[in-house]
Amino acid sequence: MKTLILNGSPRKNGDTVSLIHIFLEGLEGEYKIVNAYEDGIGPCIDCRFCWEHDGCSIQDGMQEVYEYIQVCDNILIASPIYFSEITGKLLDLGSRLQTYFCSSFFRKIKPIQKRKRGAVIIVGGGDGSVTKPYETACTLLHHMNAYDILPVVYSHNTNTVPAVEDIGAVEGAKKISLFFNHGDVMG
Repeated sequence: MKTLILNGSPRKNGDTVSLIHIFLEGLEGEYKIVNAYEDGIGPCIDCRFCWEHDGCSIQDGMQEVYEYIQVCDNILIASPIYFSEITGKLLDLGSRLQTYFCSSFFRKIKPIQKRKRGAVIIVGGGDGSVTKPYETACTLLHHMNAYDILPVVYSHNTNTVPAVEDIGAVEGAKKISLFFNHGDVMG
């Protein structure tokens, strides 16, 4: 089993990463973590290469991500909330999924054959809602052929309580592991 983790946090030891670590403690199989702030993946430039060709004209770290998307079984998107949305760098990475939309819409080709399970972890200080970033993350998951998606796991009071002390978020991260390992949250 293979799991792709898209980490939208700029902080190496922040609340988002702490929940990723809790998730990883129970995860079986191999995994790949893509750090949106470190992996040198630029945004889509609307060059329209993918309207007529597979892949993307931009040659950067996203090429390896495309390869892993094809073979993975699960995808986790984890992000802090910035202005009621996932982080900008994660949106940059997400914009590069445009190649999958264009494959389906313009070239009438299913770009990803293997269906995936998906999950989302959202972390924030508490003055906004988790609804919009969860919806955005689900849209990205759909473009990567993940439709069996758990309800959002979130810690939304991290200005006061660290995510690792948020019982609901910790239990939610563990449930994601079970879901990815066995296809359900009961174990």
